Amino acid sequence: MTYKFLNSFKFDNGVTLKNRMVMSPTTTMSSFYNGRVTNDEIDFYGARAGGVGMIIGEVANVIASGKGFEGELSIADDGDIPGLAKLANSMKQNGTKAVLQIFHAGRKSNDSILRGQQPVSASAVKAAFPADSQEPRALTADEIDEIIVAFGDATRRAIAAGFDGVELHGANTYLLQQFFSPNSNQRTDKWGGDRDARMGFAKAVIASVHQAIVANADRPFLLGYRVSPEEIETPGIRLADTLAFVDMLADSDVDYVHTSMGSAHRTSLNDKTDHEPILTKLVKQLAGRKPLIGVGSVEKPADAEDVLGLGADLVAMGREMIREPQWVEKVVDGDETSIRYQLSPSEMDELKIPRAMQDYLKGAFYSVMHFTTDPNTAVDYQNEAAPMEGFEKKM
Repeated sequence: MTYKFLNSFKFDNGVTLKNRMVMSPTTTMSSFYNGRVTNDEIDFYGARAGGVGMIIGEVANVIASGKGFEGELSIADDGDIPGLAKLANSMKQNGTKAVLQIFHAGRKSNDSILRGQQPVSASAVKAAFPADSQEPRALTADEIDEIIVAFGDATRRAIAAGFDGVELHGANTYLLQQFFSPNSNQRTDKWGGDRDARMGFAKAVIASVHQAIVANADRPFLLGYRVSPEEIETPGIRLADTLAFVDMLADSDVDYVHTSMGSAHRTSLNDKTDHEPILTKLVKQLAGRKPLIGVGSVEKPADAEDVLGLGADLVAMGREMIREPQWVEKVVDGDETSIRYQLSPSEMDELKIPRAMQDYLKGAFYSVMHFTTDPNTAVDYQNEAAPMEGFEKKM
């Protein structure tokens, strides 16, 4: 059978993907204590490269204050470049493009992870979830400028390491989203205020990253941006806010927009009378100005085709790429019957899943990973600070 997702895709800046399948950012929590790359991470991505058109690597912090969880990658220092180069190389086998997601966790951290330092955010407003969140310290104007520069410096390092792009993590309530949210941003200076003013930090970060690309890239280099459509807090981001934000992105220097949702067919969490899929709304808002990566509960080839049918240009998979590293290759070979849709704990080592990640899967994500047998080792990680990108729970 011929699938549209197997067709190649060319971005406006010239980067070409051999197919339209993307591996979502999938946090392994397996870096060294200082954020340096480990062989576990290299092996994990190497096992999943070669089939998909692009891998978006797990999130890396751009500055020490931005660390969000233990085992997190760092791209905050030039000393990180050699290890990141090995990681990029492992992702780029057989023509797969390698993008690295970069971020600052903001208030989604704590003083233990930050070694005694108080987490920071746009304002000194504690997150409602999880219940044990710590109150952050409001960033000073100088610190905001420092973080903006840090995003540009991180991009320079990603270029030097051999990646094909960076993705700004503006989703999952991290710092970029915190500045846009009326819940976490209650500033009265130029970085706060009405909806347009709260876009200022994201605009400045995009500009910093774009300038770094222009100054340092000797090849086409992607700049992506990931968004979460809504917040459930009041006040909080609503769909109208996100559509306005996406409109801004469509006219910016980003090369693509990437959603963060547990289901590609998800509708509004806040307006139960609105039955139009959020993905469809985003497609309409972008109006062809930027490519859109759709994601959420994509497991079978028909699911991927369905996401393209909703109007997305590319399709991302998270959980399924953990269970089946050879998903694309098996589809290409016409061997769909051998695709693994369930995961046995005994297969994890064979699939190069790092041990730290195994514990997380057996705990917080046991209900959505389609385990074939009960691991009997479930651990309650529900309040773990580290999100598993691409593993969003189904809603």
